[in-house]
Amino acid sequence: MLQKWTSIGAVIAVLISGSVALENGLARTPPMGWLAWERFRCNTDCKNDPDNCISENLFRTMADLLVNEGYANVGYEYINVDDCWLEKERNQYGELVPDRTRFPRGMKALADYVSRHVHQVHSKGLKFGIYEDFGNYTCAGYPGVIGNLQQDAETFASWDVDYVKLDGCYAHPSEMDRGYPEFGFYLNRTGRSMIYSCSWPVYQIYAGMAPNFTSIIQSCNMWRNFDDIQDSWASVESIVDYYGNNQDVIVPNAGPGHWNDPDMLIIGNFGLSYEQSKTQMALWAILAAPLLMSVDLRTIRPEYKAILQNKKIISVDQDPLGIQGRRIYKHKGIEIWSRPITPLYQNYFSYAIAFVNRRTDGTPSDVAVTLKELGLTSPTGYSVEDLYEDVDYGVLSPQTKIKVKVNPSGVVILRADVQSDYDRRVYYTTQRTPYNPLNQVFRIRNNDF
Repeated sequence: MLQKWTSIGAVIAVLISGSVALENGLARTPPMGWLAWERFRCNTDCKNDPDNCISENLFRTMADLLVNEGYANVGYEYINVDDCWLEKERNQYGELVPDRTRFPRGMKALADYVSRHVHQVHSKGLKFGIYEDFGNYTCAGYPGVIGNLQQDAETFASWDVDYVKLDGCYAHPSEMDRGYPEFGFYLNRTGRSMIYSCSWPVYQIYAGMAPNFTSIIQSCNMWRNFDDIQDSWASVESIVDYYGNNQDVIVPNAGPGHWNDPDMLIIGNFGLSYEQSKTQMALWAILAAPLLMSVDLRTIRPEYKAILQNKKIISVDQDPLGIQGRRIYKHKGIEIWSRPITPLYQNYFSYAIAFVNRRTDGTPSDVAVTLKELGLTSPTGYSVEDLYEDVDYGVLSPQTKIKVKVNPSGVVILRADVQSDYDRRVYYTTQRTPYNPLNQVFRIRNNDF
């Protein structure tokens, strides 16, 4: 594959010096927003399906709903275009051109429309994201950035883009170690702050290469490691399994400004039950994942909207420590996932704990375990609450055995906030009877921890 490397000597010199490391101040917590792809794909038939085709009208409508339906107020702020927004050819100056029929006002006008939608919480506008591909073509066959990296970065800046997703179709994985950082360099050099979302690792993994995550972390704000999500529970399970089975490699790479991306939230579409939707939301929070909804916000049912707007679970996802969680237990279809979060007291973290029932035998399973077996060992105890059911367990000691009932393909997610000595004294002098758990059906064996 031929490629123009404009001023590549200068770029390489900057890369070697280390000054191109992507500390752009962005994505200090995982980005949140709405992304078209999983739900609307590459539907370009605006004649026969005007309400659902990839067009400026669709994105303007979703921007309206993100604000009017309360999503922006809980943290969702990006409206992201994916593939199929382009004309099939660049213009005479080599510039990218939006489809003239479906985006007649152009992308700058769309970005302006999105940014005029103001959060009620912090009085800032929504942000606009766009898609391209490090290859000759995008995955759907539209022009890629190869040979035009600097020009395209400057074009996106001139359109007031806030987020760029760079896919990896029609490109050689061996060229990505150089090309993705170069495009990131040009994005930074525009002077406009743009989140940089990369597909770099997943294409190298598919090619049997070992991604250089040191370089990826320095170049990208987020990146994909695994398959595209599909609208099914099997797809969600495959992603969860990949992240659990490879967590020793994956987890250390996440942190403020650079995140693993297990792909979109498909909650509210066709493929997940209510319980499965709760599970995806909880596990994405444990994974410190970007929360990018891909759903029709015009028709989503209230119970699914409530999952996506669960402030307590969003707070776990957005925890400022930025530590990605891990699967700490797996036995006979029951999994436990744990994520260290704030607040801290002395050398002790607080935790979010997700109990996941992967069984399909039709009846809920009761899981019983002490806090100590979960790694919660602070002698001051933990204030524990259920983030879906709003159950307050009170302050529990590490020796307390907690029991939860988990529905098939469902989840129970708890938050355990470590207590200071002062918090503990106040609680035990003002509170009532201690936690009395339900009868146990499924017991976790002590020797499995």
